[in-house]
Amino acid sequence: MASEQFLPPKKLINKAGDLVIWLKSEAYHDIVSFIMIVNDAVKGKAVNDTYATSQPINEFIKILDVLSGWVDECPPINQPQRFGNKAFRQWHDKLEKNSESLLSALLDDQQKPATVELAAYLNGAFGDHTRLDYGTGHEASFVGLLCCLMKMRIFREEDATAIALKLFSRYIEVCRNIQLTYSLEPAGSQGVWGLDDYQFIPFIWGSSQLIGHPDLKPSSFVMENVAETWKHQYMFMAAVDFIKSAKTGPFAEHSNALWGISGVAEWTKVNSGLIKMYKAEVLSKFPVIQHFLFGKILSLKPAKQN
Repeated sequence: MASEQFLPPKKLINKAGDLVIWLKSEAYHDIVSFIMIVNDAVKGKAVNDTYATSQPINEFIKILDVLSGWVDECPPINQPQRFGNKAFRQWHDKLEKNSESLLSALLDDQQKPATVELAAYLNGAFGDHTRLDYGTGHEASFVGLLCCLMKMRIFREEDATAIALKLFSRYIEVCRNIQLTYSLEPAGSQGVWGLDDYQFIPFIWGSSQLIGHPDLKPSSFVMENVAETWKHQYMFMAAVDFIKSAKTGPFAEHSNALWGISGVAEWTKVNSGLIKMYKAEVLSKFPVIQHFLFGKILSLKPAKQN
């Protein structure tokens, strides 16, 4: 990609009818393919298993550590509103001012012009500056960024396990800290009928991790202390534990969709079902995709037919 090709990515899905263009686009194909590559790579693997961790992965984790440190520098302010602490805007301003320079550490001189596109996905990955909310669209922006880095060969396929279990896990930790510190509203939450107020991908890759586990079955995660015990090894368990710590009352009442998953016999069926659900409830929903950005790396051009 020549340097002059890179431009700030734009929102191009302006009406529900545009979803047809998106679902047949290079960007959709690239993102779904990326999710599946990582999904396959983490199958049966725990966080503390042995797998390759490249320098670009470690450099990106350092970026996330910087962003986490800014939360301490931008403490929440006293305000009458329960949700959406306005100090998040100060944190987000720091992100927008520094995102290109932070990401440039991952790129060589020839690649550095791409920061104008990459930074837009990082800026969109932690919540909305105006609405003071966070949802699966912001998570999708981060997945888009990771997909871009793999398309640019900064990340390689052999990095796929570490992308999920080290890098994405760290991203989720930072997001949860931000969500709690600034009381961000869930964007487009389906309440009790949704899988989670904020995230989706940890359930996909986390269920893949658990395929073939000798002891942990889909029925296990609703049992007392199971999620807490295993949260450091499996993203699915960490996500369930976070929900349990944030919500009160019977799990079946406040997280009915997740409760239903506990009745599925095998993790393979859970995993395939969640992938279908993500395509239908996130990637095919106009309220989510209308905010997604398209540039040269993730293009709305029609995907080539196999």
